Amino acid sequence: MAHSLRFGQLPSAYVDTDPGSYLRSYVGTYLREEVQAEALTRNLDAFSRFLVAASFSQAGVLSVANVARDLGLPRKTVEGYFDLLEDLLLSVRLPVFARRARRPLASHRKFFLFDAGVHRALRPRGPLDSAEEIEGPAVETLVLEELRATNDNLGLGYDLFYWLTRDHKKVDFVLYGERGLLAFEVKRFSTYRSRDLDPLRLFTRDYPEARCFLLYCGREDYEFDGIRVLPLAQALPAFGDLL
Repeated sequence: MAHSLRFGQLPSAYVDTDPGSYLRSYVGTYLREEVQAEALTRNLDAFSRFLVAASFSQAGVLSVANVARDLGLPRKTVEGYFDLLEDLLLSVRLPVFARRARRPLASHRKFFLFDAGVHRALRPRGPLDSAEEIEGPAVETLVLEELRATNDNLGLGYDLFYWLTRDHKKVDFVLYGERGLLAFEVKRFSTYRSRDLDPLRLFTRDYPEARCFLLYCGREDYEFDGIRVLPLAQALPAFGDLL
């Protein structure tokens, strides 16, 4: 799991002797050969700056207006760049789960580049960046990768969402389909606090039929208030059974 968090899950990142260099090359090569050669954007320099800016939104609630302002580009241009990332299968934007909503919800989508290693290769890091700003999104990205892969490979038919109330109560991932309703909260720490379960407790008040999980980087398996608390190392390979 540590390798996947640091270098992602692209096959070559596992066999290359220098996965960090491979990922930097991958990002540069993809830009040059796919975006520029196919003329998918007229301004490759602006798109390259956009990719770096987008990396700061990883695993976060996306504000296209804020990214456009930071780059000094028209909002329509930046929205087109985000659409382009999805067309190239380089990113995914999760909508808010709002079926039979019982409370006011946010409307912005949650943004992910498709791979934790690609995100790290794009995102600058300096002395003002905390570990949480880097590692937190990496853990969430790895969970999303495994959820999507399990859902697609086994043909489970779930649609993926996240949940965010207007007063900022958030559940990282919600899966909805004929097989049921599942909610996942993800924590990068090796311990957790009772209050970390509060968003899931709130979600179950609105959706008592949901199966809820808190995934964390510890070692013990617990259950509180009907919520399973599972170590990431145990949960990731078991998604086929959990879902």
